[in-house]
Amino acid sequence: MPRILLMAGFGLLLSLVFTSCGTTPLVVQDARNKMIVSVSDQKLMLVCDGNPVKSYKISTSKFGLGDRPNSNCTPLGRLQVAQKIGGNAPMGSVFKHRRPTGEVIQPDAPGRDPIVTRIIWLTGTESRNRNAFRRTIYIHGTAEERRLGLPVSYGCIRMGSRDVADLYQRIGCGADVFVIRESIQPTTRPASPAAIQAAIQPNPSTQASASASKPGGRQRG
Repeated sequence: MPRILLMAGFGLLLSLVFTSCGTTPLVVQDARNKMIVSVSDQKLMLVCDGNPVKSYKISTSKFGLGDRPNSNCTPLGRLQVAQKIGGNAPMGSVFKHRRPTGEVIQPDAPGRDPIVTRIIWLTGTESRNRNAFRRTIYIHGTAEERRLGLPVSYGCIRMGSRDVADLYQRIGCGADVFVIRESIQPTTRPASPAAIQAAIQPNPSTQASASASKPGGRQRG
């Protein structure tokens, strides 16, 4: 009996290690998956172990690129997944202050533009995106799916509900997110491994510790 209890306890510990998204040392950081967000393409490419896995249509900010507080811009550079929110929420669940309201809406509901379905909260790793976490920059679902592919957000990276739910279950906390200006979708062939590596190569001259103090409660992203 003690052996069975010990094994059960060990299994529970493992499940916490692999599913938790907190900041304790127990959490296994996702070093295999990387996301490349191309502002030029309005696409997010998921890369696993250096190989392209899937591409999603997204929207970045209609206010342009940057990290100044209250600018509503999308920050460039290397960010990381800090928190994942809403894993069990139904498609179209509306979030306010990162909490589900209980309302569920359909894509392109008239006059509605809330954050829906999933929230992947990002933190910056460089001086040029150090404000990302406290600015509440997310990858999140949008109700305005008809506008994906256009830069129409308020700083966040918007995705369709099914796409953000799919991405959410593929990646873990600590996964890198590289936001770049350049295209990663050549017209004649898929992005090469060399192009992917170039896109995700951090710039040492701009790396710095991220600031994460007192984030707000973004309602539109």
